[in-house]
Amino acid sequence: MRIVFMGTPQAAVPTLERIIEDGHEVVAVYSQPDRPSGRGNKITFSPVKQYALENGIEILQPSKIKTPEALETFRSRDADVAVVVAYGRILPESFLIAFPHGAINVHFSWLPKYRGAAPVNWAIANGETKTGVTTMKMDAGLDTGDILLQNQTEIGPEETAPELMERLSLMGAELLSETLSNLGSIVPRKQDDAKATFAPILKRDDGLIDWERSAWEINNRIRGFQPFPSSFTHYEGGRATIWKAKIFDATTSNKSLPGIVLSLEEKLIAVACGGNTVLLIEEIQPEGKRRMPAADFINGSRLKIGDRFGAAK
Repeated sequence: MRIVFMGTPQAAVPTLERIIEDGHEVVAVYSQPDRPSGRGNKITFSPVKQYALENGIEILQPSKIKTPEALETFRSRDADVAVVVAYGRILPESFLIAFPHGAINVHFSWLPKYRGAAPVNWAIANGETKTGVTTMKMDAGLDTGDILLQNQTEIGPEETAPELMERLSLMGAELLSETLSNLGSIVPRKQDDAKATFAPILKRDDGLIDWERSAWEINNRIRGFQPFPSSFTHYEGGRATIWKAKIFDATTSNKSLPGIVLSLEEKLIAVACGGNTVLLIEEIQPEGKRRMPAADFINGSRLKIGDRFGAAK
């Protein structure tokens, strides 16, 4: 098949790679415009653009897609189908019907759950134990199109969003391959809108830890909100990012205020949380410093039992 591929992050690369391995002709790759990032605001290419350049595929990065000129350029590729994986923009309906087989999206959730920009992050943050990947026929709504194929997987109890995304990106590549191979025989099925949930784009403020939440909820957010916005708390007039933790699994009669440091034993920082629960911090990163084991933070800071995380000074 002749395919226009649309994607931007690393999670989209395995699908593009699999399309080529399966012998399809990628007539163009669309990716988000280059943007400055990192220290020094250097211009960097998206992973999808980098892959396209390395494989001699035409790359298009329009700053605007809702123009007659953009639509004409898109149509001129004379493709059979568009494949969209985390492109990062809502496509106008004219793009979705431009080719004979329309546009197929690889979405990293078990639709209709977690429609939106951050399905992997919110699935973990909300404590889901299962998720999946879905291929769907795109329509004008936000991830509301008819489902083509799905594949489900369990979420590991310690799995972070980047780790899960890596697994789902490989699953998505396989599912898209199967979808294209059987496109003529797959019967699309409507989504049950009553079961839909939303996974909005993450904001920096989402990462601020609310110690009134239970240790279970906080730990899920620590795992789910990586790499952005991460989970952070106020400490000593600055911020401390918590990268890894676990839940104190014994019964506790803790009555301390949420955020209070209860113990510094066994190279862990025990912190009181809501519902008389306790979070054990394993890895932490003080503002302006490296990520480190909790033991290193304990040894190099003035942290003591009775101090309270979350109180901005």
